[in-house]
Amino acid sequence: MPTTKDKKWSAEVTEHSHALDLEPGVFELDDPQRIAQSLKHSAEQSTQRKASPFQSAMSMLNFYINRAGRNLSAERKKILEDAKGELCKKFGKEPK
Repeated sequence: MPTTKDKKWSAEVTEHSHALDLEPGVFELDDPQRIAQSLKHSAEQSTQRKASPFQSAMSMLNFYINRAGRNLSAERKKILEDAKGELCKKFGKEPK
């Protein structure tokens, strides 16, 4: 069971990542294409990321999905999983 400290840590990373400046509420958007476009834009504009823009964007999306875990509704998880495929398309990568 996550502690309050864990929740604060993951929320802090999501909201104030030093690698990416995320659009506020990006993970609450209902359109997977918009989520992917926003993450792509953030990753490409970042001057502090340590990996490629694609890796940084996908890592942030996976981080959010993993930290939210069971608290995500099936609908929200589907939107976020679909955003992974859209992110791959936007970067010209094949989805896994």
